[in-house]
Amino acid sequence: MASTTATSSGTRRLVIVESPAKARKIAGYLGAGYEVEASVGHIRDLPQPSELPAEMKKGPFGRFAVDVDNGFEPYYVVDADKKKKVTELKRLLKDADELFLATDGDREGEAIAWHLLQTLKPSVPVRRMVFNEITREAIQRALAATRDIDTDLVDAQESRRILDRLYGYEVSPVLWRKVRAGLSAGRVQSVATRLVVERERERMAFRAAQYWDLTAQVSAAEERGQAGAQSFRARATRLDGRRIATGRDFDDSGRLTGDAVVLDAAVAGAVATALEEAGADLGAVVTSVETKPYTRRPAAPFTTSTLQQEASRKLRSNARATMRTAQSLYENGYITYMRTDSVALSSEAVGAARRQAAELYGADHVPDAPRVYASKAKNAQEAHEAIRPAGDSFRTPAQVSRELRGDEFRLYELIWKRTVASQMADARGSTASVRLGAAVPATAATTEAGVAGQQVELSASGTVITFRGFLAAYEESRDEDRHGGGDDDERRLPELARGQAVDLADLVADDHTTSPPPRYTEASLVKALEQLGIGRPSTYAATISVIADRGYVSHRGSALVPSWLAFAVTRLLEEHFGQLVDYRFTASMEEELDRIAAGAQERRAWLARFYFGPDGPRGGGDDDGQGAEAGADGSGPSPAGAAGEALPEGLKPLVDDLGDIDARDINSVPIGEGITLRVGRYGPYLEATGEDGEPQRASVPDDVAPDELTVERARELLATQAEGDRVLGVNPATGRSVVARSGRFGPYVTEVLEEEPATAPAEGATKGRKKAPAKVKPPTASLFKSMQVETVDLEQALRLLSLPRVVGVDPADEQEITAQNGRYGPYLKKGTDSRSLETEEQLFDVTLEQALALYAQPKRGRGRTATPPLRELGDDPVSGKPVVVKDGRFGPYVTDGETNATLRKDDAPESITPERAAELLQEKRDRGPAKKPARKPAAKKPAAKKPAAKKPAAKK
Repeated sequence: MASTTATSSGTRRLVIVESPAKARKIAGYLGAGYEVEASVGHIRDLPQPSELPAEMKKGPFGRFAVDVDNGFEPYYVVDADKKKKVTELKRLLKDADELFLATDGDREGEAIAWHLLQTLKPSVPVRRMVFNEITREAIQRALAATRDIDTDLVDAQESRRILDRLYGYEVSPVLWRKVRAGLSAGRVQSVATRLVVERERERMAFRAAQYWDLTAQVSAAEERGQAGAQSFRARATRLDGRRIATGRDFDDSGRLTGDAVVLDAAVAGAVATALEEAGADLGAVVTSVETKPYTRRPAAPFTTSTLQQEASRKLRSNARATMRTAQSLYENGYITYMRTDSVALSSEAVGAARRQAAELYGADHVPDAPRVYASKAKNAQEAHEAIRPAGDSFRTPAQVSRELRGDEFRLYELIWKRTVASQMADARGSTASVRLGAAVPATAATTEAGVAGQQVELSASGTVITFRGFLAAYEESRDEDRHGGGDDDERRLPELARGQAVDLADLVADDHTTSPPPRYTEASLVKALEQLGIGRPSTYAATISVIADRGYVSHRGSALVPSWLAFAVTRLLEEHFGQLVDYRFTASMEEELDRIAAGAQERRAWLARFYFGPDGPRGGGDDDGQGAEAGADGSGPSPAGAAGEALPEGLKPLVDDLGDIDARDINSVPIGEGITLRVGRYGPYLEATGEDGEPQRASVPDDVAPDELTVERARELLATQAEGDRVLGVNPATGRSVVARSGRFGPYVTEVLEEEPATAPAEGATKGRKKAPAKVKPPTASLFKSMQVETVDLEQALRLLSLPRVVGVDPADEQEITAQNGRYGPYLKKGTDSRSLETEEQLFDVTLEQALALYAQPKRGRGRTATPPLRELGDDPVSGKPVVVKDGRFGPYVTDGETNATLRKDDAPESITPERAAELLQEKRDRGPAKKPARKPAAKKPAAKKPAAKKPAAKK
């Protein structure tokens, strides 16, 4: 790379940002005299304790890489894959006269800048450069308004990092010992998991209630028989003056909560039939008509949280993919910074939105005065603007359609619409409500039901939009309503007057069942976390990814379904670390971190209070004890809910004094009638006592959600998996029974061997230990992923037991090729050479020609053959070669045929952009090939010692 060039004044400036994409964009705005380089994210972090130097492992940093006894001093190391980058930055800095740290302006960005400063140790002036969008105007303004590093923001980020390290490293080992190895606990992830589990508990405790309703098609009586007569649907709402019950009138136990009347099938059917048969003689009339003005305001511009929620609802994009796409849009200058809690817009942005709304929708769609929004979220950090299109004038989706494709275009369009709509006029119209009344005719059925002669009231409402206002640009989506509520449909009711006669037709009595609370989706979970003030919206995507990766939740459509493992983990935390997963306590930690960021709380004292408790050490260091009891102005105690008050014991005393945790009890969930679900090492299983007093066990299929595991379903599983065996029939070739079982490594089928009598030792056999005859192993085969123990049949079992299958003989070397199912999936084997198959079903139908074609391809990794790319991303700007996304042994990766770069955790194959792929490939090129460790010369084996002479046996 060329050395830093000088400006016209001779000053040479080095600018450091986080990402190569951001560096390329900013370099184009700064011009000559500025060298813009990327740190590629963080360069330092707390190492794993196992990675500490040998001399430090037994010292104060050995447990956490944090010295908790001396001011919670962290020990940072430069990441192994960043050492080359740091060397390069130091080289560039030697030629520079000034250093500009232009990382993001939030806590994390401030911490990155501070770590760069600590690592590079510059001898030239250092300036902190902050901007909210990557446009020429914003960069020039940032250059003219540099500042120093905000040490309070750095302290808050360091505190967060140390807090999470202490929390995870103290609590996670308890989960390893009592639940399962490899699990983790975290300040936000554990609370998020608890929310999902609690919702599932509500669904498990839910008891449905049944009720009936009655609807009719209504039209004006004077229009009877006329073509084009207006009609509308109305629902019965009252009977004999009492409100008719709907789903909202029942609690989750199925009990009626008010004084509404519940229609049953007999009453609803009798009333519907009687009203229908009465026809024109019914005498139904309009009892009231109400018309009210309708006004609806636009939603505020996007914050990180609302962007994730709306992208989930409108674009079906998960939080991780949304943030990755938004990051790319920001770094390439299309939108403002995407990590923000603010709903405010700059004056330039307000002007741009108002101008564009007037140009596209008309001046009457823009209010006289700009709209001003205020954040309603707890602990909102409003250092940035809301998320909006970048620049002092916005580019429309049509103007960027040639530059943006796929997810990037859709997300930009969503942000543009929301921003412009936020400065548009209210939608206006009117809402009409009409009530109708009629007497229930006396029939045999209505008389028997006791409702003959009672007044039935029907209601209908509709909203008519007369001026669409902001709706011309954008309408916000809503989460699922379990009771089917929501705004009235946009429909017009006919002009009706009180006392006017109407006809009722097409009367329908429908039965309904109340619905359990809906499961969380990513959107509603993000909303709940934000409302509770837990975590930060910028971390929600990573949090949801972590709890999915740990196996705590899985996706069923858009819903998040907790696993039984999550139940066990949540129960352990609730019973033994209750305050750590308490919603208010977790939110209070965010408040305290905000106080540290504002300079109102000293971090060492706060960490000491959290870790040791109020009576423990104050944290040491030069600031020992400062701020431990002081409030925001140093004159009083910390506010209620502060970490020291919410966790009086302190984390360390709490962990040290856990007592005896009954692992079996923690991992057990009563299902009912003596059936218990247990979370085992190899998955959940049911346990009960059979009629003969013997224990019964049955594994629980992955597709059975916790709320679906009723007593009846459990009994069914136990019955089909009695004693672990489900008899399928007899193998005609061997005459032995074939059974399906659930084993420690998954479900399988096998043949049952009859026990053979023990063979008596031959007469005259030598004394001493006799070698037992080899135990005969029955043929066994694992079920395919698409099969289940409960449904597999004999035909399928016999096909499985027939494996491995001989596919044919390679004519080139006359070696036999077989199709087999192994630990890593289905594969072909020829001698010692293997090739992976794509599906398990290919084991039975792959032909010799197909097998030879696979062997003709070069071998890839563990017997894999070349597979078609997942996506094609165009040509790489450096190599000029086509870039594709592929699925490899260690996960998806991008390649241009010369360089391979594994996707990061936040990179989804389906949404990665060409720019992001080029960035990953360039990072890999910069790192160069991995160096292989030098092989140590083999140590010489010592000469074999002669065996010691045996001592003679002692004489008796």
